[in-house]
Amino acid sequence: QYSPESVAGADGELDPTEVTFPGCSCRSRSCAAPECPCLSRGHSYSSLGLLLAEQQQQQPQPFSRPVFECNSLCCCGEGCQNRLVQRGLQLRLQVFRTRHKGWGVRALQPIPEGSFVCEYAGEVLGFAEAQRRIQAQSPQEPNYIIAVREHLHDGRVMETFVDPTRIGNVGRFLNHSCEPNLFMVPVRVDSMVPKLALFAAADIAAGEELTYDYSGRFRNVPGASRERKAPEEENSLRKPCYCGSRTCASFLPWDSSLFSTP
Repeated sequence: QYSPESVAGADGELDPTEVTFPGCSCRSRSCAAPECPCLSRGHSYSSLGLLLAEQQQQQPQPFSRPVFECNSLCCCGEGCQNRLVQRGLQLRLQVFRTRHKGWGVRALQPIPEGSFVCEYAGEVLGFAEAQRRIQAQSPQEPNYIIAVREHLHDGRVMETFVDPTRIGNVGRFLNHSCEPNLFMVPVRVDSMVPKLALFAAADIAAGEELTYDYSGRFRNVPGASRERKAPEEENSLRKPCYCGSRTCASFLPWDSSLFSTP
């Protein structure tokens, strides 16, 4: 079932459509920092899309700032620059059959660096339901469930689980690459349940396959992922990687936490 944005999972634990954030009182057509409380919380957009760390400052920071868009309770207009991911897919993309990786997605138009491409949408699940579903899968079945962990400054970890197996959008067909041209950013609009937004990490040509790193690394920077190295015995459970990049890790990223017994 196609859905342009995430929906509440069958477990009913989280509802991504619930509005819990207050709106800004900005009366201008487009909000600006630092006056807008939504923008003052984190990153802002440029005319092209997300301002990348390298563009904002010479020294890349070890942690990224969060992204909060204006929401349905805000006084600013629909044309506000701080409303991007919520507008959904605006680009021409195509699902196609790849040579070794099953289905994939490619661009049908050039995409500038920093542009919002699409959301990874599906059912938003709690940990227990995500773990139940992933343990019920056979090794031959494709796994679409993504676990996003945000490490906060005070040591806490926020987890988001999205499953587009039965309900989802074009994002479910994106393949992994160890040298990807997309990167994922949790973007919050109405509540703390984020939209898993994919942005262009470089200029992308028409016809180029769109990929991102399933482990969450940004531009494959060493140490950008908390993924641990899997023991040799776990490699039998891992799926091989066919990205073909020079830095290919041979296996798709591995997260054993959903397989462990509570």
